Amino acid sequence: MRHSLPITPQFYVTAPQPCPYLENRMERKLFTALQGDTATELNDSLSAQGFRRSQNVLYRPSCADCASCLSARIDVAAFKPSKGQKRTLKRNRHLVRRATSPWATEDQYALFRRYLDSRHADGGMADMDIFEFAAMIEETPIRSRVIEYVDPETGELAGVCLTDVLADGVSMVYSFYSPELPRNGLGNYIILDHIEIARAAGLPYVYLGYWVPGSPKMGYKARFSGLEIYLGGHWQKLRDPEEFRPEQHPLGNDPIAEQVANIALPDMARHRR
Repeated sequence: MRHSLPITPQFYVTAPQPCPYLENRMERKLFTALQGDTATELNDSLSAQGFRRSQNVLYRPSCADCASCLSARIDVAAFKPSKGQKRTLKRNRHLVRRATSPWATEDQYALFRRYLDSRHADGGMADMDIFEFAAMIEETPIRSRVIEYVDPETGELAGVCLTDVLADGVSMVYSFYSPELPRNGLGNYIILDHIEIARAAGLPYVYLGYWVPGSPKMGYKARFSGLEIYLGGHWQKLRDPEEFRPEQHPLGNDPIAEQVANIALPDMARHRR
């Protein structure tokens, strides 16, 4: 019987395009395919190095003259809810959490459309149809879950999060929620609940995606205590977000070849037969 050998990941760079977070800046991403027998190990390893998953691709920002997009995670042991976050937990305590396999439903898509139309009508996902939505949810080569938040009185979905389970935490790939309940703070509540999910599972981190200092869309992440950012090749505690100044200089970022050379890959040899 023939057995396939694991293939060393190949990294590529996207063409520059307008940055969705900062005006007058161009965005570029470093990415690789996520597939095969080593998908789980590769996802665990690269997630710990600032990468994010989108379907069968892992990526992280690799802009030529800006390093504002910083991977962020919450240290569960260091997190302590603020007074406002405690109120958010109390306000949404009636919701029922329901974890399912990564299958898309019409109810999810209907909520997704209302969320986009209300909050991100001009974003990159604005034209996503139900088939593209299903691909976002279902095309995952690793251990993923859909976490739904349901109002038990009406049976309606209040929020949804596509969540990956990593070796050292849970990664919130994408979340969306009812725009009709702005005072409930559902976006923050879903993060707070994922902290509880990670704590109950004995996992130390909740991966949030990217924090972008100076971006109103991403500023809320800095309000969670225990926040860490991936900077200079390692994770470090974010102290005062108001004083943080990202590197923005045409010579401030390493060349692509050097960035790739510095990526630590998991041991592929153990998958050979």
